[in-house]
Amino acid sequence: MDHNRLKKLMNAASMALFVLCVALGIWLWRKGVFQSKEALQDFLTNYGGSATTLFLVLQAVQVVIPILPGGVSCLAGVLLFGPWLGFVLNYVGISLGSFVAFAMARNWGKPLLNKLFSKKLHEKYERWTHESRRFDRLFALAIFLPGLPDDFLCFLAGTTGMSWKKFALITVTCRPLMIFAYSLGALGFRAVFPL
Repeated sequence: MDHNRLKKLMNAASMALFVLCVALGIWLWRKGVFQSKEALQDFLTNYGGSATTLFLVLQAVQVVIPILPGGVSCLAGVLLFGPWLGFVLNYVGISLGSFVAFAMARNWGKPLLNKLFSKKLHEKYERWTHESRRFDRLFALAIFLPGLPDDFLCFLAGTTGMSWKKFALITVTCRPLMIFAYSLGALGFRAVFPL
């Protein structure tokens, strides 16, 4: 398969996945799934054994369409599924969403970021990209530390010269530490407020 045809196929796949994520996000929002932890728990309970797969998909979607802060959904994963399964579902789902965000930005560039995120957020972190080594270090730190706009930064990384290999390495090695920190927070919450 030639390069142009492969690129067109990747663009079509990215667009289809983006449309699917938007449609799923809107459908879930209209159903009230994101209004509270109880609403999310009730929604997942209705799906029985496939609730884990559904939650994994929700985690991936929330990276691409940031409806909830990532920390909230990580806490929900641990509270709903326990510390180990919750951690795995959070990690896999968020990592998949991160790869989708990177691919979308790689294909559609900065115009996509301008449509999805505020100009203020974009301008705040754009200066990080002026030196690739510095951006790589700052990106890894942002993925590692809770509370930073890591979902946005996955999109931003896609507009830089960062390779897929480097992005995957940073995501796979730094994400678990951030998710583990949220998991510890959820366990502390559960100890204080048993469900």
